[in-house]
Amino acid sequence: MNMKILVIDDKETLSDLVAQFLSSSYDVTTKSNGIEALAWLQQSNVPDLIITDLQMPKMGGLEFIDQVKQSGFFSEIPVMVLSCKSSSKDRIECLKAGAVDYMVKPFNPEELLIRIENILENTNQ
Repeated sequence: MNMKILVIDDKETLSDLVAQFLSSSYDVTTKSNGIEALAWLQQSNVPDLIITDLQMPKMGGLEFIDQVKQSGFFSEIPVMVLSCKSSSKDRIECLKAGAVDYMVKPFNPEELLIRIENILENTNQ
């Protein structure tokens, strides 16, 4: 059975691109903001990894990470940030909030895949 990845990004073209790239190895679900993603999680969906953007309407990535990490049920799900914000302040803020990795857009799809594999391998040990 394929591992599940939740991709959250308000730019549909980007989330579709990531989903298309990952779908040969993973079951990928896409949501356009943190509120949609939390609602999906609360419907008993538990992905093996969450990849989120930071800048989104309704609920941004950082607030979403906080919500996930504070919920006892989802707090163990690794969260990776994929954002165009490249300052070390943003990266540090996300890592402190509980993100396990941070990649800056535009990204190399092969690097993304390797990072995902590493996260999932480390999580399932």
